[in-house]
Amino acid sequence: QVQLVESGGGLVQAGGSLRLSCTASGRTFSIYTMAWFRQAPGKEREFVARISWSGGTATYADSVKGRFTISRDNAKNTLYLQMNSLKPEDTAVYYCNAGSWVGFINGDSWGQGTQVTVSS
Repeated sequence: QVQLVESGGGLVQAGGSLRLSCTASGRTFSIYTMAWFRQAPGKEREFVARISWSGGTATYADSVKGRFTISRDNAKNTLYLQMNSLKPEDTAVYYCNAGSWVGFINGDSWGQGTQVTVSS
């Protein structure tokens, strides 16, 4: 399995920026892609952004496109999410996850995430 620890969340005002980090350990050699998800109270967990581990090709949800940037440092086994122009609707618990070429390495198992709160 891969152990994932999210960090970097906090309270910011609308229009502000925040950078999230996700450090992976364990069976990191199995990582084919990594992604950020988020879940707001009363809502389903939703996809935010993903990146291929080798090539760095990124994909974003329409709601964050142009504002968020996903990146990775393979040497540090760390995933990042740079969030700019934050909006109150970005408020959620943010989670990262890792996938092999066939699916989630950890199955449908999620960590504690990191809380992002954007005030108006």
